[in-house]
Amino acid sequence: MEKQEGIAKLILGTDIFTLAFLFQWVINTTAMIILIQKVYYPRNKKEEFNFTFFLLNFIVFLLSFIMVNTLAFGSLSGAFGIAAAFTLLRFRTEQISIKDMTYLFIVLAIGIINAVMRGRYFELVALNAMILGVAYFVDNNRFLRTQNVKVIEYDNLDNIQPAKMPALIDDLRMRTGLDIKRADVNHVDFVRQRVEVKIYYYE
Repeated sequence: MEKQEGIAKLILGTDIFTLAFLFQWVINTTAMIILIQKVYYPRNKKEEFNFTFFLLNFIVFLLSFIMVNTLAFGSLSGAFGIAAAFTLLRFRTEQISIKDMTYLFIVLAIGIINAVMRGRYFELVALNAMILGVAYFVDNNRFLRTQNVKVIEYDNLDNIQPAKMPALIDDLRMRTGLDIKRADVNHVDFVRQRVEVKIYYYE
């Protein structure tokens, strides 16, 4: 009976787009702008994900808010079911890094939290600020950053001797522009005068 009344409210357009909806949407949108423009983009420089993050967050927020307020589901399990559906669709279209997947989960979680949480608004703002603060700290903390690994071809065989490893790293830094911390020699081809080097670096 309650679900039928909730569906009727959705059809009649009442008790959905209220002042509470406006406040929660503003909080959600503000959190997303800060997350993408101030936390994610300065470190990762990937503009192509801005569209995906904003739209997925908005759709998940909108669906979760409407479904909760129409009593289509009464717990977080339904909201996370929506998030999982969008996540699967996104992951099937393109391979993305673990870090981008983590940000994608944060985007979906922010949308769900802002849509279904009931309480005082300063608590909702504080919760969003906590998520953004932790994301900023982890992504900008040098000791918590994940090293990237790449295998490249190198043409100066003089620098592959163990005693000349600092010179090898300095040369690779200059050529690639990467913050290389360590390099391992994998394979040496004396005929082609090439060597495979595995480099470990921070973006």
